[in-house]
Amino acid sequence: MQVAVIGAGYVGLVQAAGLASLGHRVRVGERDQARLELLSTGRIPFYEAELEGLVNGGVANGLLSFHSDNHQAVEAAQVIFIALPTPDRGDGSANTSYIEAALDEIGPRLEPGTVIALKSTVPVGSVRAFQQRLSRMGANAEVISNPEFLREGSAVGDFLKPDRIVIGTRHQAAVELMLKVYQGLQAPVLVTDPVSAEMIKYASNAYLATRITFANAIANLCEQVGADSKDVLHGMGYDRRIGFHFLNPGPGYGGSCFPKDTSALVAIADGAGYDFSLLRGVIQVNSLQRERIITKVENLLGEIQGKAIAVWGLAFKAGTDDVRESPAVYLARELMARGGRVTAYDPKVVELAGVDLAPSALEAAKGADLLLIATEWPEFQGIDPADLLAAMEGDAVVDARNLMDPAAMRALGFRYSGVGR
Repeated sequence: MQVAVIGAGYVGLVQAAGLASLGHRVRVGERDQARLELLSTGRIPFYEAELEGLVNGGVANGLLSFHSDNHQAVEAAQVIFIALPTPDRGDGSANTSYIEAALDEIGPRLEPGTVIALKSTVPVGSVRAFQQRLSRMGANAEVISNPEFLREGSAVGDFLKPDRIVIGTRHQAAVELMLKVYQGLQAPVLVTDPVSAEMIKYASNAYLATRITFANAIANLCEQVGADSKDVLHGMGYDRRIGFHFLNPGPGYGGSCFPKDTSALVAIADGAGYDFSLLRGVIQVNSLQRERIITKVENLLGEIQGKAIAVWGLAFKAGTDDVRESPAVYLARELMARGGRVTAYDPKVVELAGVDLAPSALEAAKGADLLLIATEWPEFQGIDPADLLAAMEGDAVVDARNLMDPAAMRALGFRYSGVGR
């Protein structure tokens, strides 16, 4: 099939390369010239495991191409995937202006019967609103919801082996076309109405954010009563109704999705006249969790002003170089704002404005009064604590990801503080 993808970001590039690997001819529309130049040389503009090989394979096979002109990208396409950002407007609601501009651009030239599939996370009711927008310009195309469920760090695997494929439309012809697009993928397919499909995406992310926040709340309570949160949450996970996933305490959720989508869902609820107090609480507790980590640093250092602090990790989670809404970045900058001299290291983040970066974890820790472990990179667990102690000037460690063994660290002489331990 001839397919187009508008937007070569995290979602769009994985979608495009994945579809090309299924044998479709995929044209990608992307306006960022720097990004296009990177892609033209066989490189991708961000780190995502296995994606570079998938992209280059599609290009080599002649199935994947990149275009600065969206008209060229969508020419003769049977399905056009929209994978453009929907940032927070500042009041919690999602900004769909990028999508609207793209639809205004390509709408007049769409072939009759073209399906426009929204991969972007959009407010409930967007399919209807965008359909009306196209109708006003005389475009005979069908807008549907096809939300993405890609996890950064494992996005390629998530595309090739999805948990589910959601198709939101009331038109059978669009359903049949989408089934052809995803033919070859083994996954349950849920066909539903557009509003329900839009809600599935928001509800999924809000629930996962709630699990993370609940784990943090339990860990905080464990600290107060003297329990070990690792054992408590592990004990919970054995219950088949609960499971182990997303029950790891830490500095709070971050990234490009959870903060934006939880706020957007609250805004959607407000607009519908429902007070989503549960989710408001999740957002508040998540924000407070970062401050709890700062307090742990203060408790060990006495004061932050003038102290040398090493920060291990800047990405919002392991497996990516994405620092958007990263708790680690927030912590590093907050420590600097309070007078700390911060040196950071991350295996994939190679630069961050205003933050000094070291070439290795031990180099970052050299001469430090305190080490803050802020991202759960497995590399950090492979470092000998004795070597760490020798490199540091001080002996304080705040392990915001519970990567280290508290007993072993304390036996070596560290003053160690984890989360709920």
